[in-house]
Amino acid sequence: MPELPEVETTKRGIEQLICHIPIQQFIVRQHQLRWPVATELATTLPGLVIESVSRRAKYLLLKTREGHLIIHLGMSGHLRVLPASQAVAKHDHLDLVFENGQCLRYHDPRRFGAWLWTTEPIEQHPLLRNLGPEPLTDAFNPHYLFDISRGRKTAIKAFIMNNQNVVGVGNIYANESLFLSGLHPLKPAFELTFKQCEKLVETIRQVLAAAITQGGTTLKDFVAPSGQTGYFSLQLYVYDQAGKTCQKCNAIIQREVHFQRASYFCPHCQPRH
Repeated sequence: MPELPEVETTKRGIEQLICHIPIQQFIVRQHQLRWPVATELATTLPGLVIESVSRRAKYLLLKTREGHLIIHLGMSGHLRVLPASQAVAKHDHLDLVFENGQCLRYHDPRRFGAWLWTTEPIEQHPLLRNLGPEPLTDAFNPHYLFDISRGRKTAIKAFIMNNQNVVGVGNIYANESLFLSGLHPLKPAFELTFKQCEKLVETIRQVLAAAITQGGTTLKDFVAPSGQTGYFSLQLYVYDQAGKTCQKCNAIIQREVHFQRASYFCPHCQPRH
């Protein structure tokens, strides 16, 4: 599933190519995504101009004078900017066609993504209004993490993956951040010391920033707008490394299923207690 770095990579890849060019046509080949694509968009979007592309958590926000397109890539979606005349492939469900002959093409084999339209203030949209702070902003800091974790018995891995606490720390990046912080995935959030909060905030920022710089993590279905896959997986310490030796201490990386998600950790570097 594309996570924050993959979505940020997508944002950066498309924004310079689609902004300030009038939309000519909106082509829908498949209405049934996670939520049905509104039929009225075929008449609403032509003539509008995308003024900016931003990201909130894993949502891409395409701003026009009339409202916002909210795009979620789901589990297998990706966006490419292509000539509108380029042959359509299987699972190419949507084209946002521009007057310069290019189009923003949405490809999604599993159809769990979404294209939604809103004319309301974007921060009040039901999908966005309860989200926690962005991890790469000043709002996510050790004082914030320490304060919200008080009295919370939730395991720290589940805690940092909860978008109401902080957005964008998906399973891969949670595993990596906890390893670099020396924290076991099942450590209760309320047990974090302030010093541990400082370290965890620092490592979450470092892991996500590195993944963004390198184009996201290589996943089965993720393709950046350039057509390239990410390659951050070449630097993973623990994720999907079960049975291999820890790069820090040579202990064997272990895998357990916690809250229906795979956790990878070093039993020596990340003691349970």
